[in-house]
Amino acid sequence: MRQITYHIHRYNEGRSYVQTYSFDYEPDRTILWGLQKIKDTIDPTLTFIAACRSAVCGACSIKVNGQAMLGCESKIDTLSERFGSDEFDIAPLGNFDVIRDLAVDWEAKVNRLKTVAPWIFMKPEYTKETGARQTPADFKKFVMNTECILCGCCASECNKLTAGREDFLDPYVYTKANKFVQDSRDDAPLAHVVPAFEHGLWKCVHCMNCISRCPKHLKPAKDISELRAVATKAGLVNKGTRHALAFKDDLMKTGRLNEVTMSLKTDGLADSAKQGLYAMRLWAHGKINPLELIIPHKPVTGIKDVQRIIKAAEEAER
Repeated sequence: MRQITYHIHRYNEGRSYVQTYSFDYEPDRTILWGLQKIKDTIDPTLTFIAACRSAVCGACSIKVNGQAMLGCESKIDTLSERFGSDEFDIAPLGNFDVIRDLAVDWEAKVNRLKTVAPWIFMKPEYTKETGARQTPADFKKFVMNTECILCGCCASECNKLTAGREDFLDPYVYTKANKFVQDSRDDAPLAHVVPAFEHGLWKCVHCMNCISRCPKHLKPAKDISELRAVATKAGLVNKGTRHALAFKDDLMKTGRLNEVTMSLKTDGLADSAKQGLYAMRLWAHGKINPLELIIPHKPVTGIKDVQRIIKAAEEAER
């Protein structure tokens, strides 16, 4: 009889260990079904969270072989074929505090979500009597983000959160913020943008794991980019903003980056001077040329096409 094996990372009262369970294979079953089978027939102490079993509530998110996913929609057959094995490593979501076994603590995460005011500030012209009508085009701008079920898969895979949670919000938080920023009924977009800006908006490392692991096919990294654009137009400036504007300025002028002036425009003279030793090493290896401060790059071939593309992109955003 074919056997399915789970190697489950368990956490209980400060003790962590891996416990192995095996059970008979059944076709067309999910990872969550396997967990429930273990709890019902092998070990009732196994702890995990599940509710709707329909990929709606997001409660059953776990890591399977290092990848965050919803246990209720992840088929054993599919994963067995993908990984070439009937053995699975089951662990709680990453970048969460663990309560017990596969159950993680959402309280701190909800408090972080509140940072960006995830509710609508309704425009005064909309009332209970008149309602709040929108054009299909306005509705389309934000409706996709209503699909977020707060499963935590994006946060689990976020490399910036793994490096440090203190100065960066979870990816789904920025998605929730952008939902209201893009909603034409909202009267205070900056109430969502400013706290996002103040809590790491420019510190995303662009690993794109939030996009690749979202079970609802949302794009938190794209939401972060859109929030950055709104913040920049509102005059909110930090090192990330200056870097992006310097990047764009170089592309418009010559079609390529000037690494020397990029640092000066981003960090300023004082902070750039602190990187003098590092700059000397780069110069020694031919990575930068200080002469570019006085002798600018020649424009690349086709610079007018580059400029035309950038201007077209700007027009499309208006």
